[in-house]
Amino acid sequence: MGKRIISRRRGRGGPKYRAPGHRYMADVKLPPVKSGEGEVVELTHDPGHSAPLAKIRMGEKTFYMVAPEGLAVGQKIYVGSNAPIRPGNILPISSIPEGTPIYNVELNPFDGGKVARAGGAMAIVVSHGERVVVQLPSGQFRALNRDCRAIVGVVAGSGKKDLPVAKAGKKYHMLRSKARVWPKTSGVAMNPVNHPHGGGSHQHVGRPSSVSKNAPPGRKVGRLPPKKKGKKKSMKR
Repeated sequence: MGKRIISRRRGRGGPKYRAPGHRYMADVKLPPVKSGEGEVVELTHDPGHSAPLAKIRMGEKTFYMVAPEGLAVGQKIYVGSNAPIRPGNILPISSIPEGTPIYNVELNPFDGGKVARAGGAMAIVVSHGERVVVQLPSGQFRALNRDCRAIVGVVAGSGKKDLPVAKAGKKYHMLRSKARVWPKTSGVAMNPVNHPHGGGSHQHVGRPSSVSKNAPPGRKVGRLPPKKKGKKKSMKR
């Protein structure tokens, strides 16, 4: 009898496949205020993020945000549509000029920021209109609500991926903090008991790599058929 493939084990959950909460210092979201002024208290490292975090004190409350390049302790952070266009300030994208690099962009107003949060990532404001067009780090263009907010600048920590990982153990622990399983073994390199693509005199799938959408979970590996588009035509008898 075969074993459960890794995708099934990951889907079930468990401590091995969940991001450990104690490795994350705080919920890194934009503050739910329309205007205000804060100060950078501390720049710190977080194992769960590829970029340093900035601790901001705004009145009696504090919050964490992803730090941009050039941010310093003691620097003032401004929130609102009248804030100056300077790295670290939080503005609605409707108030940010075209061509300005931004990050931690909200897809819906006041959702805290969803995209362009990794080290060295940035998005660019392309055009203004009824909706603001933003080019995401993937190159995709998205038309967003004018009230969506973003932070001006580029995420710090852009050179992290350029550093060589000298030890396999270092790579393991680096990805373990984000609940990513490493190293990854391909299905064709496994035994038949472990994966439907395993076995054989050399590494090959051994059968058609496309699989039916009605296949059982342990067999559903490879390429899935494309989704059918359009309306269903009624059969005439």
